Amino acid sequence: MTLRHVTSRRNETLISCSEARRTLSSTAHCPRIRDRAFRDGTGGRKHILRKNPSPAGTRAEAISGLARTAEVARTAGHDRLHWAPPCQQPVTNRVPVTALLPPRLEGCWISTGCEVRPGPEFLTRSYTFFPGRLFRAYQFYYRDPLCREPAHSLVIKGKVRLRRASWVTRGATEADYHLHKVGIVFHSRHALLDVTGHLNRTQAGRDCAQQLPPARAWVPGALYELLSARAERNCMAALGFTMHELSLVRVQRRLQPQPRAGPLLVEELYLGDIHTDQVERRHYRPTGYQRPLQSALHHARPCPACGLLAHSNEHRPPVLPAQTALPLHLGGRWVSPGCEVRPAVLFLTRLFTFHGHNRSWEGYYHHFSDPACRQPTFTVYAAGRYTRGTPSTKVLGGTELVFQVTEARVTPMDQATTAMLNFSEPSSCGGPGTWSLGTERDVTATNGCLPLGIRLPHMEYELFRMEQDPLGQSLLFIGQRPTDGSSPDTPEKRPTSYQAPLVLCSGAAGDFSQPPQHRPLLQTPLLHSGGRCPQGAPVLLLLLALSLAFLQGL
Repeated sequence: MTLRHVTSRRNETLISCSEARRTLSSTAHCPRIRDRAFRDGTGGRKHILRKNPSPAGTRAEAISGLARTAEVARTAGHDRLHWAPPCQQPVTNRVPVTALLPPRLEGCWISTGCEVRPGPEFLTRSYTFFPGRLFRAYQFYYRDPLCREPAHSLVIKGKVRLRRASWVTRGATEADYHLHKVGIVFHSRHALLDVTGHLNRTQAGRDCAQQLPPARAWVPGALYELLSARAERNCMAALGFTMHELSLVRVQRRLQPQPRAGPLLVEELYLGDIHTDQVERRHYRPTGYQRPLQSALHHARPCPACGLLAHSNEHRPPVLPAQTALPLHLGGRWVSPGCEVRPAVLFLTRLFTFHGHNRSWEGYYHHFSDPACRQPTFTVYAAGRYTRGTPSTKVLGGTELVFQVTEARVTPMDQATTAMLNFSEPSSCGGPGTWSLGTERDVTATNGCLPLGIRLPHMEYELFRMEQDPLGQSLLFIGQRPTDGSSPDTPEKRPTSYQAPLVLCSGAAGDFSQPPQHRPLLQTPLLHSGGRCPQGAPVLLLLLALSLAFLQGL
């Protein structure tokens, strides 16, 4: 087995994401309207866009769909649409999200910031899917958590084929993929030594490492093949690398509100999650998602990293703009900005309240049976204390804490969960008595609730990080849960990556003890800056703005 040093040739030059975007502009992001079904992620009504309709027909269909949305909001809101920040607004009442079934992958999809994978690994991604099922993916790896010091880049070529709607993860589509080539470019001698050191851990890896150049012979920009289907060369297993993330796909659209303009169309690509145990990655098939990629054309704004990623390739890795490190201040309330999907088919939203003066905390975990978080199953309230944080030496930029869970309460929200709790072993979940739908019961005295996997008292070794998004909104990242469903109850199991971020709630907040769809909207919500929102906008004006923004994306 050998690694071939690939020289640059004109006919093998890989086009950048920006070039691919121009190539695909007429077929991928601005296509003729084809036969395609769009189903709301909530399982709602199905809308069929007909092939090559007239502009008037397209506009009429879009306005008709938005009119139905506005009519529902008008009926519920007394002829006014009330805007609220995510921390005060129920998930189900926020800007609607539309899942595309089957998903349309054609186009360029990019990271919107520096990502952290278990290990830790710091990276950004740029994936381009071409007509005919071919794809070309860039993964840029870095030495730092701000993605400013490139280490090495991978260029992956292959083919992906969509199969069917997932029977395991609702709202997702299963896919098969086949890799044709994988190449690596080292951006420093230190990066070359890191990779060869990893390969030297196994005999198969040593065979691959011998084909890489010694550090003194490192040549900037040289591309070395790690995998070639034609030459039957494959060093990916020795490197611990897979692309199993392509086996689970979800594409969705949403409208991003703009401060002084109409809503902006945002397209997101969710790919399968990465197993937290590196040894298991080769065999693991995803059941959850990792941080989504966004369309290079239709991404959230502002996005300082998007332009850099769109014009990058394996020889020119993006160096993200410098960011000021934020100290960890946990005081206040933090909430999920949307429905979260965890491995093992868990859909939930979270809300945490941290009391910094005495380092106590409380949290609500609202669990659902659907990917839009509209069908509640049960809610868990937990509370306890946490230790003072110390900077992590393993995950740069993170802070290590220890959390103690001393109290828990459970509220069943559907008949199936209620029946399960009533048939559980005595004293395994709450004291004597029967469970009833929507009624909260304390499970502290029984040391938790065994049917739901809650054990008290409980200790967790955590990893936290705070940052600010381009809009100035504070985000809180909490350590990623182990993929096998266990708990980080020992220092060795402390997370090395993060879950989806929580958003800081400023000002007064509503009653978060109830599931989101049972909480009323505040009629005069507070903005993150502390000021009050206006009473609302006429439905006709809002409908016009939504129509224009939506039609621009067609």
